[in-house]
Amino acid sequence: MRSFGVTDVGKKRKMNQDYLFYSDEPVGCFPNLYIVADGMGGHKAGDKASSYAVTRFVELAKKMTPGHPFKIMEELILKVNAEVFRISCQQEEYAGMGTTFVAATVMDQIVYVMNVGDSRLYFYDGESLRQITMDHSLVEELVRAGELAPQESRNHPQKNIITRAIGVYENITPDFFKIPIKKNQKILLCSDGLSNMVDDEMLEQILSDGETIEEEAELCKKEALFFGGLDNIAVVIAQMEDRGCAQ
Repeated sequence: MRSFGVTDVGKKRKMNQDYLFYSDEPVGCFPNLYIVADGMGGHKAGDKASSYAVTRFVELAKKMTPGHPFKIMEELILKVNAEVFRISCQQEEYAGMGTTFVAATVMDQIVYVMNVGDSRLYFYDGESLRQITMDHSLVEELVRAGELAPQESRNHPQKNIITRAIGVYENITPDFFKIPIKKNQKILLCSDGLSNMVDDEMLEQILSDGETIEEEAELCKKEALFFGGLDNIAVVIAQMEDRGCAQ
């Protein structure tokens, strides 16, 4: 795998509460690891939640022994959630903090994905882009229930109300997905600072036309800023280079 990530505070925020991590080299039991988190809370709280969750997840991963990726991911995120929740309860300045969390690792030509919240993972197969994760948001639940048309969801006034997040409740239930991946295919992880500003068609065009993943990630950020930059932006793109992703 070969990856690149970029983040930006955007045009309206004073602090960047998005946090990312990407490594094409082994991280403990994972052969590679890609993460995007989008914090929420007060001035300090959102930044603390996202940075702590990602950093702690990586620290714990380095100590894990090999096993099924989903089992390990779940064990790690439950520990992280408990720690973030405890900090929010014990320290007044971090009260009410939480963060979205989307993570992926690629092993034996399979992408293993975990998510909590509305940060997303997309898969680009060389021809088309599709969203793999499902947003844990009020609007997405209304869409799935048939109470709201998909085309109405993009600019819905309650778009940013999420129904699951790390650190908000004592217990959390992540979602898991797995997809096969071949040479030159890509995954894109992002916060809603990208997906709310740039539609899927534009993202597909960027991943199709870009000459390098570095150029594509920078263009994603540029387009999000061009269309308003109303929130922090975080993007990680990883591309499979050969069959040697299993390590």
